[in-house]
Amino acid sequence: MTGLQETSQASPHVQTPFDRFWREFAESRLALLGLAVLIIVMVIAIAAPLLAPQNPYDLAQLDVLDGKLAPGEQSMGGKTYLLGTDDQGRDMLSGIFYGLRISLSVGVMSTLFALGLGLVFGMLAAYFGGWVDTLIMRIVDIQLSFPSILIALILLAVFGQGVDKVIVALVAVQWAYYARTVRASALVERQKEYVEAATVLALSKPRIVFRHMLPNCLPPLIVVATVQVAHAISLEATLSFLGLGMPITEPSLGLLISNGFTYLMSGKYWISFYPGLALLITIMAINLVADQLRDVLNPRLKK
Repeated sequence: MTGLQETSQASPHVQTPFDRFWREFAESRLALLGLAVLIIVMVIAIAAPLLAPQNPYDLAQLDVLDGKLAPGEQSMGGKTYLLGTDDQGRDMLSGIFYGLRISLSVGVMSTLFALGLGLVFGMLAAYFGGWVDTLIMRIVDIQLSFPSILIALILLAVFGQGVDKVIVALVAVQWAYYARTVRASALVERQKEYVEAATVLALSKPRIVFRHMLPNCLPPLIVVATVQVAHAISLEATLSFLGLGMPITEPSLGLLISNGFTYLMSGKYWISFYPGLALLITIMAINLVADQLRDVLNPRLKK
């Protein structure tokens, strides 16, 4: 009987750190909305070849005679374009799907590479101090004194167009933000007792820096990285709009907006409007998620 009573009693649920994190994150409905929109955008970007009615990169599928068709208008072949076409006859819906793929890829890849680069230099500057700290931080200060768009424009004017070249330019622009953030967090961690204990135990400096100090510096980095993804996407769109980002054969959202800019005054708004709306929704979704991440990972910033 006692055994039955013991087995009938439900054991209390052990709350994991992820459970606490999700509960606090879900307190904001705007953050949940942003997360849902962001997941939809990512699914569209990943599955673009399956979802898009047309491959905008395949010149054989494009017809100039179908250029600048209004949303819902049929082509001469009887095909209906839900969001219309651009001046080259490219289906705008397909262009947006593939454009999201390029914009998100560039934003995420450049952020990851810049995060890794800034992480290394920031940790080295904080731990070693002295002339190492002075040299790294003076380079960071010099770079941050110039507008990001100016540095990216100069680099792309030298490198030329292309996805890889845009990623390199964005990494060169972003790494300084991470280096400064990591250094500030690592300086605080360096004064704590566990670092002194690891030093007394004669642990190697790389092990102290990257195994013990680094995990405690990650929360602010996650927030900064999320915000910088949105910044990288908007920066890439600006560069492509100016004609220095993606080539015409690989249209990103910024390039799609640029293609229709000259036709706005003639009433053909859809060529720029729908890619611009997709870009706006994507950046807003990322920022909503980043704002809530900031409040969850740093409760002192909660209003």
